[in-house]
Amino acid sequence: MPKLWNETIETHRREVREAILDATAALVSEHGLRGVTMSQIAETAGIGRATLYKYFPDVEAILGAWHERQISHHLQHLTHVRDEAPDPGTRLEAVLTAYALMTAARGSHDADIAAYLHHGPHVAHAHEHLHGLIRDMIAERAADGDLRADTDPGELATYCLHALSAASALPSEAAVRRLVQLTLAGLRNPR
Repeated sequence: MPKLWNETIETHRREVREAILDATAALVSEHGLRGVTMSQIAETAGIGRATLYKYFPDVEAILGAWHERQISHHLQHLTHVRDEAPDPGTRLEAVLTAYALMTAARGSHDADIAAYLHHGPHVAHAHEHLHGLIRDMIAERAADGDLRADTDPGELATYCLHALSAASALPSEAAVRRLVQLTLAGLRNPR
């Protein structure tokens, strides 16, 4: 097959897959995790049921793929935030703030959906990636003497992630930003 034909087919498949993921997310948001059928998804995505089954065997598989996509976007965003910060001092604060704001937004999601989605190897892999990202920024700042060097950077990254998980229960963005400042205070060198 000509290269252009293959690219066109791959683009079409990618677009259909994205439409399926988007339709499922919208339907689950509207009807709940157990209130969505494959027929509804196919209709909302504008495809036939047979086509839908060529992509995914069931609603749970679609939700898993949607969640993987969301996590990937979050990690890309955090990496972008890190790369855009002008110096190591602002880099760590910017990433922790972005993560805390994402966590706060996630706190408004349906608890059943969140519990269902936050299991599996894709979540563990993403958590390892996030932990490494924060650990490396902490190590960089600790080497400069800005942050405490009496504790392993990996332990401090774990501290940050656990502390910032509280953002899901906070009532405002201002409260989330105060939590980030409190977390950063715990990292400072106790000279």
